[in-house]
Amino acid sequence: MNDLFSLQGKRILITGSAQGIGFLLANGLAKYGAQIIVNDITQERAEAAANKLTQAGYVAKAVAFNVTNKADIDKAVSQIEQDIGPIDVLINNAGIQRRHPFTEFPEQEWNEVIAVNQTAVFLVSQAVTRHMMERKAGKVINICSMQSELGRDTITPYAASKGAVKMLTRGMCVELARYNIQVNGIAPGYFKTEMTKALVDDQAFTDWLCKRTPAARWGDPEELIGAAVFLSAKASDFVNGHLLFVDGGMLVAV
Repeated sequence: MNDLFSLQGKRILITGSAQGIGFLLANGLAKYGAQIIVNDITQERAEAAANKLTQAGYVAKAVAFNVTNKADIDKAVSQIEQDIGPIDVLINNAGIQRRHPFTEFPEQEWNEVIAVNQTAVFLVSQAVTRHMMERKAGKVINICSMQSELGRDTITPYAASKGAVKMLTRGMCVELARYNIQVNGIAPGYFKTEMTKALVDDQAFTDWLCKRTPAARWGDPEELIGAAVFLSAKASDFVNGHLLFVDGGMLVAV
């Protein structure tokens, strides 16, 4: 039973992992023995992040590809499988945020949000799970959100994309579980990150958040690592189609 949470030797591809929560997850999972495949749209940033991990004593490789470009994805995944090794775990982390009132939201920015947050999850997962199906083993973790369930002013396309990823997670589970592939999601609540800096700096919002959340505080991004370890490890082998909310109890409170 001692290996329930071990990631020793597992290869984990994390999209958008050169910085932010993606890099934090990469570093956290590496501590449990995972070999990290760092992804960014640019090779320079991917290599810089991978170098930080290797300098810390971990095993990491850098593979740049555009998560919204199918040809780019398919080529990169084939390269990883052939040159680095089988992908045991895929974490679909890449995401963007744009803020405008709904009736003024530019169509181009809607398209960008949907492409990165939703379509990319579909395309990357397709490419990776084809190989997992052949091996009859694998795990996919989709980074969802509180906005997979709840709406909020000025971010309707983001909420739409994350709601879609929730249902994509469930649909993938239904089709892929028979191949011993577990597909789950992590749905963070409100965490102090670069993406939420404007809200963190807004004292009125922070006061509201602390009253609205049973834990009465912002989340620390490192508190996402445990969920990622669990869903990447043997401990979650019969957990499938599930969204694990890491939100300090916000979703269940009224």
